[in-house]
Amino acid sequence: MTNTTSTDWQLGSLFTGQLIRLAARQPEDHAAFSRWTEDAEYTRLMYFSPAAPRAPETFEDKKDDHDNGSHFNFTFRTLADDKLIGQGGLGMHWSNQSAWLWLGIGEPDYRNRGYGTDAMRLLVNYAFRELGAYRIELGVFGFNMRAMRVYEKLGFVHEGAQREALYRDGQRFDLYAMSLLRPEWEALPHFQAVQSMSSIPEPI
Repeated sequence: MTNTTSTDWQLGSLFTGQLIRLAARQPEDHAAFSRWTEDAEYTRLMYFSPAAPRAPETFEDKKDDHDNGSHFNFTFRTLADDKLIGQGGLGMHWSNQSAWLWLGIGEPDYRNRGYGTDAMRLLVNYAFRELGAYRIELGVFGFNMRAMRVYEKLGFVHEGAQREALYRDGQRFDLYAMSLLRPEWEALPHFQAVQSMSSIPEPI
């Protein structure tokens, strides 16, 4: 592992990227979460289950998700004006040092502009630096090639696929499994560079 003498990197950059910061989920955020489920594009990219609008109260946090210390959920807020634009998180399996990662940009005007990539980089660094994860995994739908290319550029490796697991609009798509291991992350050129996004040309 490469050592660093930068206190700013070790402490200041954990929640703050180039475009967004990771923030705590608040009760007043539920209205935005609900509004996002009325966007079919967002819902179909986020969930395996059928797209359906949800009421704000269905997003109330369950205590057992937080009390057991295995779920770390965040909202994404812009650095420019502190606007809530998305959410994401990590589910940690402590005994295996393995984390499941998920995220979504709910505000349409902030998609395809680098905010998702910034959030992804922060979550990956949080898992390895703060949670001590050895492995991060995620799932991506076969029709979401743009996200898949970003994950590949961030170092994620294809592990396999659930063939034709998803049915959308008369077509069947694979559900791909991807993962990133700590040694692979440490070998990447952008290791220990949370703020640097210049090597990621195709944002989600």
